Amino acid sequence: MTEIDFYSGTGDKLNIACRLVAKAYRKGRRVMIYTSDERLAQRFDELLWTFAPTDFVPHCRSGNKLSEVTAVIVGNEPPDGLHNDVLINLDMENPPFFSRFQRLIEVTGSTPEDTQAARKRYRFYQDRGYQIRHHRVDVHD
Repeated sequence: MTEIDFYSGTGDKLNIACRLVAKAYRKGRRVMIYTSDERLAQRFDELLWTFAPTDFVPHCRSGNKLSEVTAVIVGNEPPDGLHNDVLINLDMENPPFFSRFQRLIEVTGSTPEDTQAARKRYRFYQDRGYQIRHHRVDVHD
């Protein structure tokens, strides 16, 4: 069963997500960052190149011909094959294919809309019997 972690209270959820991606990549995990919002996917893709001068995270967009061999994928289409380690959700909705991943990480921001959507996703997982770990992130992180 998929392990689910919620990270809440983040001032900048994209920066926190970058840090989580870098940490998972350093541990040898394959990561998909999910969002159905094309503009957010582009913004996150660019941020992965610049968020930390010492962390290089090789990545590409979903649908790219290199997505099968790249450790980190950004987008809304999961690659075929063995890419099923970590899924990081930046979307307001549940990723439709989350259960194929070993671990799901939900990163929530601090806006009222983001908080409300996160609570809905939390209940969705909880109602289906998933064990959920919650991590409160200091907004100064």
